[in-house]
Amino acid sequence: MTDAALKGLLDRKAAEYNDERFIASDPVSVPHRFSKRQDIEIAAFFAATLAWGNRRAIIQSATAIMQAMDNAPHDFLLHHREEDLRRFLSIVHRTFQATDLLYFIHRLSLHYREEDSLESAFAVPGQPAASVREQLEHFHRWFFEPEHPERTRKHVSTPARGSACKRLNIFIRVIKEVSKTSLELPSQKC
Repeated sequence: MTDAALKGLLDRKAAEYNDERFIASDPVSVPHRFSKRQDIEIAAFFAATLAWGNRRAIIQSATAIMQAMDNAPHDFLLHHREEDLRRFLSIVHRTFQATDLLYFIHRLSLHYREEDSLESAFAVPGQPAASVREQLEHFHRWFFEPEHPERTRKHVSTPARGSACKRLNIFIRVIKEVSKTSLELPSQKC
């Protein structure tokens, strides 16, 4: 393929995917529903975590989670009560079960009670110029610092186990696009 042909193909694909008609039928539509930075981050994290299977099922599952959070995920994480968690028991997406969802809610609640953004969860302490790989490995360690179900570890990738971290990279790209965050955009495979 010539350089001109490749450029033409990439330009056509960029136009196809950067179109509101595509966004409406893509999981990225879930974080696009929000304007508050924290809501965008939370919606994007869940949509990216669930991003396997067909797009319609991913959107349905991510939407169900957002609806269970009263379509105000940040507020829900900060102010929910124990009895509010019952509404999540019936939400399942493939192998992502209620046990996993409840841990995610717990971990994100702990974080947002102390921090304003998930961006800080990627920051490697003492290493302001950490590589993308180091940031993703740090995020994985950070996410599982509290006591957690062992089965839930499979839902957050890490380059330490040879993963390309596709869903975490999707998450970072989405929040960068939707909220114009300063998170460093990974430019290469982990």
